[in-house]
Amino acid sequence: MRERWAAHLQNTLLRPVLLIDEAQELQPSVLCELRLLAATQFDSRTLLSVVLAGDGRLTDKLRRDELLPLGSRIRMRLVMEYARSEDLNACLSHLLESAGNSTLMTDALKTTLCDHAAGNHRALTTMAGQLLAVAAERNLAQLDEKLYFEVFAPPDPRKRRVGATRP
Repeated sequence: MRERWAAHLQNTLLRPVLLIDEAQELQPSVLCELRLLAATQFDSRTLLSVVLAGDGRLTDKLRRDELLPLGSRIRMRLVMEYARSEDLNACLSHLLESAGNSTLMTDALKTTLCDHAAGNHRALTTMAGQLLAVAAERNLAQLDEKLYFEVFAPPDPRKRRVGATRP
């Protein structure tokens, strides 16, 4: 099968790339197999490019004795740290401008979102998406901090839950 795959690669301009998210969850045996599948001819010929995405546990896992051969073959490593609030704000501003409404959110709301995103782009866009959905339901022209605090306010413990009984 490797010979057929190598012949296919030789006759086509396409090169496969395998993307693995949460790679820290893979068993070491799977990672070892990926190393064997990815190259041939003593690693001089690439059959498959693999992109491993994971958290810090992946880096730790690649230091294990049985995975050292794989770790030594990784050509590029990109370690991403938490994003600064300024970077998140620039990203959010870019997204709003690209969407065609750079004034949709007040500056105060953008700052609040960035401060509460914990340095995470996904958390930022998730919160912004939730606010946008509520604003669309309410037909709001601009999103502000007041909306943020309404949507993300902690539940009031004084209010009884539906179906709760009194002691």
